[in-house]
Amino acid sequence: MKALLRSHNDLRLRTKLLLWLVLFTAALTSATLLVVRHSAQAQVQRQIEQDTRNALLTIQAAQHQREMLLTRKADLLATLAYMRNGDPTTIQDASQDPWQFGDCDLFALADRKGKIVALHTTTSGLSIATTEKLLRRSFKEGSGPGWWFDDGHLFQVVLQPYYEDEPGKSRLLGTAVVGRELDSSGASDLGRISSSHLIFRYGNDLVMSTFSLPKEEVLEVQLLDHPRGEEIQIGNERFFASSIALDSGSQPALRLTVLKSYDEVTASLKRLNRLLVGLGLAAVLGGGVLVFVISDRSTRPLRYLAEGVRALEQGDFIYPLKSHGGGDEVAQVTRAFEDMRNTLQRNEVQRQQLEVQRQQLEGQLRQAQKMDAMGRLAGGVAHDFNNLLTVIKGNSSLLIECLQSDDRLLGRTQQIESAADRAASLTRQLLAFCRMQVLQPKILDLNMLVSEMCKLLRRLIREDIAFTFHASESLGRVKADPGQIEQVIMNLAVNAGDAMLAGGSLTIETRNVTVDEQYALARPPILPGQYVLLAVADTGHGMDAETKSRIFEPFFTTKEQGKGTGLGLATVYGIVKQSGGCVWVESQPGKGARFEVYLPRVDQAAESSADEEIALTPVRRHKTVLVVEDEEGVRELASEFLQSAGYTVLSAKDGAEALAIAEQSDEPIHLLLTDVVMPKMRGPELAKRLKDLRTRLRIVYMSGYLEYNRGNDDFLEDGFFLQKPFSRDTLVLKVGEALRNGSKSRT
Repeated sequence: MKALLRSHNDLRLRTKLLLWLVLFTAALTSATLLVVRHSAQAQVQRQIEQDTRNALLTIQAAQHQREMLLTRKADLLATLAYMRNGDPTTIQDASQDPWQFGDCDLFALADRKGKIVALHTTTSGLSIATTEKLLRRSFKEGSGPGWWFDDGHLFQVVLQPYYEDEPGKSRLLGTAVVGRELDSSGASDLGRISSSHLIFRYGNDLVMSTFSLPKEEVLEVQLLDHPRGEEIQIGNERFFASSIALDSGSQPALRLTVLKSYDEVTASLKRLNRLLVGLGLAAVLGGGVLVFVISDRSTRPLRYLAEGVRALEQGDFIYPLKSHGGGDEVAQVTRAFEDMRNTLQRNEVQRQQLEVQRQQLEGQLRQAQKMDAMGRLAGGVAHDFNNLLTVIKGNSSLLIECLQSDDRLLGRTQQIESAADRAASLTRQLLAFCRMQVLQPKILDLNMLVSEMCKLLRRLIREDIAFTFHASESLGRVKADPGQIEQVIMNLAVNAGDAMLAGGSLTIETRNVTVDEQYALARPPILPGQYVLLAVADTGHGMDAETKSRIFEPFFTTKEQGKGTGLGLATVYGIVKQSGGCVWVESQPGKGARFEVYLPRVDQAAESSADEEIALTPVRRHKTVLVVEDEEGVRELASEFLQSAGYTVLSAKDGAEALAIAEQSDEPIHLLLTDVVMPKMRGPELAKRLKDLRTRLRIVYMSGYLEYNRGNDDFLEDGFFLQKPFSRDTLVLKVGEALRNGSKSRT
């Protein structure tokens, strides 16, 4: 009996507690619903304000885009008017050109006094007098782009003056006007783009809107009564309104008002209110039933789960979790916690692996930065050295011609020229490493290029080395300088032969490669894409990691003193980088080395390797050559070479002096020989400006390098190129070739 009474009392106490819990849950749910409803209303208000601002920004962006289009049309019309000296027929021709002016509805041309000399409109009968009045108002307000409104027609216009001397704007010749009419259909399109209603007002007059005529009458009254109000009532519908001035400089101003309907947004709020009421009732009814069950079934498993969390905080990933089976929330949380713990354990292992990879990537980055700095240094040295070598080689050749064959100084002079040639070769290798040499790329078939080199390679490779070439079928094409790619293959083959002192095998392989994200991560710095692979593998002594990290540095070599310059692989690195590719090396001590060259694949047909025969005889006619070079020794040497070949030579130390000579000289100048890199004005800019003065002028560029990271030498498309250092024969032949053949056609 006592036990039953105790159980009954416990039941009554539990019932009271449950009742109070249900009442508390109901009160808390009601308060939560009220807070949610208030927050939803505030969110709706913020949303409609934000939507209105977004609509204004969208319309402004659309109008700005149209203004940019009209500006380009106005510039084109002003250019045509300038070229025709303000001929009124320019307007008629422009209005009939749908390709250039198809988006324009208004064309006007005014003289320097602002008088309209020609006018054409496609959508309205805008008179010349009205146009002049609107134009004068725009001049007075000092606005270029703007809006014109007359007799119910609204134009977005752009004014473009043109001058007698455009760079100095010394004298105004006239003004070109281009406009686009904004009609009701255009306003409707803007309304659809911004998902809102639009109103255009000119002062207090309503110009157009996206509403129907009956609603427009109500709108006029509302806008007059509440010019700055944010809420407007039209019939039974409320709108949020926001306005901006499209043409703030004019009086009266043209204003745009954007209206967003409250009813469309509050409809979802009403549905949300009904949903919240239903959820509240369900929560009150179901809460009392679920509280006891949830509390009883979740208390003990949650305690076990808390113990597991504390163990995890101490770094214990294998603490056993006591969990009852089933699919309730506590069991799911327990399993989720166990999954999370396993994930954290895996993440810790991955973090350690990533830390190792990060350290490796940092090392690669430091290596790349070091190579970049060394490239800049090498390029700067090679640039200055090329000019010195040009003077040394040129004067040596002149001394050899002056000395007799039995003169005792002839041999020493020849030694000077030979040493200069070797120095020039080293300079070219330095320029290749730092990617400053001038390339002449063509569409190549690597299989054909390697096949043609196999005969030479077999003569260079020792007999105790087995040479094999594996050519892939259907190999893609690459765009590169064939001579430079041959240099890459030669350097790699010679380097492989030096690594196999006791004999071995050398293999060259070509094939198409598709690089995906995973493949690219394994071979940095290659990027995903389509490539043609050129691989050179040997069975030599291989390299350790430290040696492999430095093989592309200039002057680094593992060979004995006097056996190598240390520029072979540096040259390979520079050529491949400048050709848009990359090099990957795999090597281990005692297991040989494999150099993989990745060149971007192109979808073009290979070019013929046969060059046109060029006659070696110099031009016999009297021609005048303008030599422009900032290095005095090189300039004097080139002038002497050309004068000895029968040319009339004019010389200048920079572009400004060359332009002055060309402008003052009445005699024809047939060819310009100019350095590419000069202070004040670069060679390509000088050539372009001289071409404007003398259209039949031939161009020959001379340089020993291109500026660091400048990119492709596309400026050589309109001329010929002469590599420094040069001899008299190469200079005279290149000038003769340019005079005979005109502009060079290059791919």
